[in-house]
Amino acid sequence: MKRREFICTGMAAIAVALTAEKAGAEQHWSMTVYKDPNCGCCNLWSKAMENAGFTVYRVDTDDLPAVKRRFGVPAAVEGCHTAVVGGYFLEGHVPLEVVAKLLYERPDLAGLAVPGMPAGSLGMGSDPNASYDVYAVAKGPEQKTSVYYQVRPKN
Repeated sequence: MKRREFICTGMAAIAVALTAEKAGAEQHWSMTVYKDPNCGCCNLWSKAMENAGFTVYRVDTDDLPAVKRRFGVPAAVEGCHTAVVGGYFLEGHVPLEVVAKLLYERPDLAGLAVPGMPAGSLGMGSDPNASYDVYAVAKGPEQKTSVYYQVRPKN
């Protein structure tokens, strides 16, 4: 495992443990990942989630657009795969530490999204210069989006 992925996995595992501590009990998160059966980066992303302590159920599907509609993912922020955890959707290559932040803070959102497949995002290789945004998607028919987290080079 590359150094950056190892560090991120460790940080996320700690954050997941803190999430459980905040809840006052041993919290174990289960996640379902809907993905194309031939997508390798989706497998890498879901394995990173497993390594961080999540129980991951993978569902291969040839109809991801229907899955995205079912969970209310706006077309403007669609990513590679759709995951569901703790009542939220995670669209695309959302970083581990951001998933942990979401589950710790429990904001009133529908989910988070990383549109497209940004180079250097979790599952998309190691790029120390990776720069992309993670969007929060509001609940409701308007599905307003706003930047929830910014991934920037760590120089």
